[in-house]
Amino acid sequence: MISISMCMIAKNEESVLKRCLDSYSGLFDEIIIVDTGSTDNTKNIAAGYTDKIYDFEWTGDFSEARNFAFSKASCDYIFSADADEVLDDYNRNLFMRLKSVLLPEIDIVQMKYVNCSHNTVYNSKKELRPKLYKRLRTFTWISPIHETVRLQPVIFDSDIEILHMPQSSHSKRDFSIFKKSIDNGTHLENYVLRMFCKELLISGSDDDFEEFYDIFTRRLIYEYTDNDCLEAISCVLARMYRLKNLSDDFFKIALKNVAVSPCSEICLEIGDYFFNKNDISEAVLWYINASSETESVLDIRTSGDIPLRRLAQCYTTLASEAVAHGDDVLAVFSERDLGDLAGLAGDGGIVLAAVQGNLVHQHDRHAEDHHDDGQDAGLTGVLGVHGHILGGQGAEAQVMGHRVGAHGRAEDQQDGGENGGLDHG
Repeated sequence: MISISMCMIAKNEESVLKRCLDSYSGLFDEIIIVDTGSTDNTKNIAAGYTDKIYDFEWTGDFSEARNFAFSKASCDYIFSADADEVLDDYNRNLFMRLKSVLLPEIDIVQMKYVNCSHNTVYNSKKELRPKLYKRLRTFTWISPIHETVRLQPVIFDSDIEILHMPQSSHSKRDFSIFKKSIDNGTHLENYVLRMFCKELLISGSDDDFEEFYDIFTRRLIYEYTDNDCLEAISCVLARMYRLKNLSDDFFKIALKNVAVSPCSEICLEIGDYFFNKNDISEAVLWYINASSETESVLDIRTSGDIPLRRLAQCYTTLASEAVAHGDDVLAVFSERDLGDLAGLAGDGGIVLAAVQGNLVHQHDRHAEDHHDDGQDAGLTGVLGVHGHILGGQGAEAQVMGHRVGAHGRAEDQQDGGENGGLDHG
């Protein structure tokens, strides 16, 4: 059986460290914790599990700290851990089985990283990540003729799932590291640059976009030629130009993306542009493109709940305007084919949810405070509940949808969706 060193860098992790170490207890032959400047109870908690606790003066470089931790390891393999991880009993058993049968030829074992919170930039529910590394990697010659040294590591993709359960977002910390690195003239690797763009787009405030504006417009846009990096930079620049109301620059970069390979992020930005100009009908078209006609490249929410929320706002606005003018609300949407749009909006039918939720509001005046609740309920359906019931105070508006339309919904989903709706009403 192989031996494994667990290496962790930590700073002020008292809220999650015990949970993590308890879940990893008994799996490793040594535990190494490198503290980068904790001012809370982190080191005292760690001392209950290991005596191999080292101080490392924080330099603003995670790689330096991680390499220092790895340098203290003595076992066959090194497991790279973070304090906000948890391993449940089922996956503990998988880990022990892996440890007992792992072949020495394996250089790296990947495990499934399950993000249990939106407080993360990794932007996926589950992804394979390298977690277990051979400490002393040997080089071998391969090929019977024209022999060469095998340079690529042998990687094994395991079924082990590690739960990532952060207590809060680290974006502000990460932004400061990015800015320091760029200001010091550091060239960000393509992967890191994309992660920077992803984190800024997902977690950045308007002030953050303002802070990084010059960096993106004067340097990054000219420094990177990789297509994926340019696409990531374009998504961020589109947001920056829209926030600064630089319409010409905004449409230059947005339309280039739409003409070549449109992504959800850009479609969402265009939709927001028109929504802020009170051109609701045009905004609807772009939100639909974001939610169902394109794919995201940085933030999966731009092809999911974000444009659907915007659609709810749009249709509620249009319905309110119709009521104000004494028009038949549903007649306003007759040309939009509500059945198809309900199917388009996902498994809950947010288009009808918005319209019917507005009707509930208009006809039940004391429900004013609950109208938004109705929209949120509709959104819950969009995210996974088939055809559920929209609530309003003293009234119910049943969400209809799942009709076969332009977006290929299966007809047999309708009955199941409506039944599911009754279950969730």
